[in-house]
Amino acid sequence: MRAHLRAGIAIYNAGNYHAAHDAWEERWLDLAGNDERFLHGLIQFTAAVHHAQNRNWVGATGLAESAREYLTPLPSPYRGVDIASVRTSLAALRADPERIERAPPPRLTHEGRALGLADLDFDASAVAAAVFAETGEYDEAMVERAVEYARADLDADRETSPFVTLVMDFARGGNRAIVHQRLAEHTDRRAARERDVDGLFEAS
Repeated sequence: MRAHLRAGIAIYNAGNYHAAHDAWEERWLDLAGNDERFLHGLIQFTAAVHHAQNRNWVGATGLAESAREYLTPLPSPYRGVDIASVRTSLAALRADPERIERAPPPRLTHEGRALGLADLDFDASAVAAAVFAETGEYDEAMVERAVEYARADLDADRETSPFVTLVMDFARGGNRAIVHQRLAEHTDRRAARERDVDGLFEAS
């Protein structure tokens, strides 16, 4: 859960309010109890901010109220997140959703730090990379394969791995389209080498 949580927070703080929920939704569906309430509340919080950004005041206020209901029973901090400040932000958003036009949305923190995409370790970066591949209309299957190659390199304790570096660069953004192209080239070459090796053991 930690990698998904941190990825979603960093994606949100990068201004991708709608995409942030994609990092949490897969985990949220498998949870129960306070963890389910926690992620459900965060998902609705980011949705409220997204609707406010798009001037859907009714949607923003309704989701702000619903998110507060999910988060109210939880202690603060919860899983390293300052829930109290999120609840305060939700109350302010519900009372005046147009405030979003006068000030930037509140930033989320984890363990006292407002995470950015550059703060993510590999596991959280892999989650963020999958989110950006889906929401940015990149090749999701290729990115997923690249993450598998990166994990294999990490498990093999390889000193360097272009897959680890490029997956993290893709998650961080900047020149995402260029990084995606380089990642595809490395993935194609690795896949071709695997096919060549497999071919050595096939009956002729």
